[in-house]
Amino acid sequence: MAKRRAERGGTPATAELDRLGVPYAVERVEVDDAGPEVGLRVAAALGVPPGRVFKTLLVTDGAQQFVGVVPVAGTLNLRELARALGVKSVALAPLDVAERRTGYVRGGMSPLGQRTRHRTVIDASARAGAEMYVSGGRRGLELRLAPEALATALGASFAPIASPSPRADAGS
Repeated sequence: MAKRRAERGGTPATAELDRLGVPYAVERVEVDDAGPEVGLRVAAALGVPPGRVFKTLLVTDGAQQFVGVVPVAGTLNLRELARALGVKSVALAPLDVAERRTGYVRGGMSPLGQRTRHRTVIDASARAGAEMYVSGGRRGLELRLAPEALATALGASFAPIASPSPRADAGS
């Protein structure tokens, strides 16, 4: 098992997928930092449209935390995420809280294998393709898998929670 984890990426995210028997592929890319445009650079390095690479964001309603998974080419629509979760409102969690609760660092935050399991909503655009990419739990480690497989692994739902980002248009 340890050998397989090392071959597959060796993170809590890959361990969770292995445990669940979910098929996935590991893609490694070189990234120079974890700045705001890193997702667009990851998509370019993978040679895929930015709408197929997704980022993981932790939000809070003040009492509990949730996860939104949206394309790197867009931004999280907090109002739509709150609606999908059935809560009054949500705000982005502070970075230190997100890193502590997920066990991952900015630029390597995976929706899988988090320290604390969070209710998760994936943007509905993920269903537009057979595959999507999410962080594997380290900067530069991406997981390619089917959107439905990710949702099943996370117990997640799909909803339109992303808004186009003007920044993404300039970078594509």
